[in-house]
Amino acid sequence: MRRPLVYDITRLITRIFARTPNGIDRVDYAFAQYALNGDMPRRSGLMMTPIGPRVIPLDAARDAIANIRKHWGEDIEAESDPLFLAAAAALRRPSSKSPALSAPRRGQYADSLCWIRRHGIPLGERPSRFLEGGGVYLNVSQFPLSVPSYFGWLSASRHMDAVFFIHDLLPLETPEYFRPAERLRHSRRLETVARYGRAAIVSSAITRASLVQRMAVLGRRDMPIMIAPLPADPVFGAENGFDEALAATPYFIMCGTIEPRKNHLLILHVWRDLVSQMGRAAPKLVLIGERGWENEQVVDLLERTPALQGRVIRISGLTTPALKKLLVNSRALLMPSFAEGYGLPVVEAIAAGVPVVASDIPIFREIGRGKLQLIDPTDGPSWREAVRRRMSPESPSGPLGASVEHCGQDWAVVFRQIEEFLSSLSESGDQG
Repeated sequence: MRRPLVYDITRLITRIFARTPNGIDRVDYAFAQYALNGDMPRRSGLMMTPIGPRVIPLDAARDAIANIRKHWGEDIEAESDPLFLAAAAALRRPSSKSPALSAPRRGQYADSLCWIRRHGIPLGERPSRFLEGGGVYLNVSQFPLSVPSYFGWLSASRHMDAVFFIHDLLPLETPEYFRPAERLRHSRRLETVARYGRAAIVSSAITRASLVQRMAVLGRRDMPIMIAPLPADPVFGAENGFDEALAATPYFIMCGTIEPRKNHLLILHVWRDLVSQMGRAAPKLVLIGERGWENEQVVDLLERTPALQGRVIRISGLTTPALKKLLVNSRALLMPSFAEGYGLPVVEAIAAGVPVVASDIPIFREIGRGKLQLIDPTDGPSWREAVRRRMSPESPSGPLGASVEHCGQDWAVVFRQIEEFLSSLSESGDQG
């Protein structure tokens, strides 16, 4: 595709202050890398500013994205990550306490100031000028779609195609798992898409079906919607990470923000039962993710349940190579979520050849295509039995025959398909 393109990096550049990326961050970063670092002409990053949207110089946009990768620690080997070393030590040794490990900041404020010194306040062209002959505005972060006034400039040119990535419709479909304000906020996001969007991209057929229905209600039955299944970061498919000492220690991983939708309560009750049945022979559990919201019961269980002390390790701020190494030496990834938009940790585990036990919900049925072990997210005894079956090192080495092709292709293939989709918008517009 040779059309000019501006990629919205407004949310992504703020994520330099995050210690580790979440799912949307990973997808946003992958798209930004592709959009800004290729050899296509007339491409750059766009930022929403107090004086409106501005297309910033390409070198400033690339530098900002590189800074984010640095501060997420994406290029730090596991053995150089103090958090990984602390986690590995906690797994290997017996303990009467459950550690909560957290990574420090990595100098984000200093590097942000250096970026400003190098580039100044890089307020460049108005997007209508940058794309005056037509082009594409691409927003993958969903930010700030809940504020429609930010997007009025998209009406300036009928040759400018706005394309939005919608990660899910869960705040509308399962509002009980979100903060109260999120339902209205997500409704406004979709209204913005319906009003200004030329097309949309989603990661699954399930999300596409939901979005088609919502767009129809909003008067946009004509909107093209592409399905682009998301692959794992290449680090998860690399053939390294086995650690004999770690692999000899039976432990399981649960990955995700500690909030109600992820269903940590079920797994913690399962672990309490396992300890009561097996004593110190029970496996350990590693919870990877930040503390979210409405998680008081989970925190109480972690801090006040005697049976869980020394058996559960909480970690936030792991680098991606460290996450991969912990994952690949575990017995399995556990994903008992009540609802998911996609479930990137499942894709990452499959790419790494790690068994997956996940909840029996539509998105995991779509991702796994009958190849994952799926269990009702309310069936505690079945989850407990699944963990016991995978305690042995001789348990199946993969997730019941699933392979990476079941969870999307590599990013090069995905982006080639997206380029074709974006090009087709121009062609269909010309014909119209």
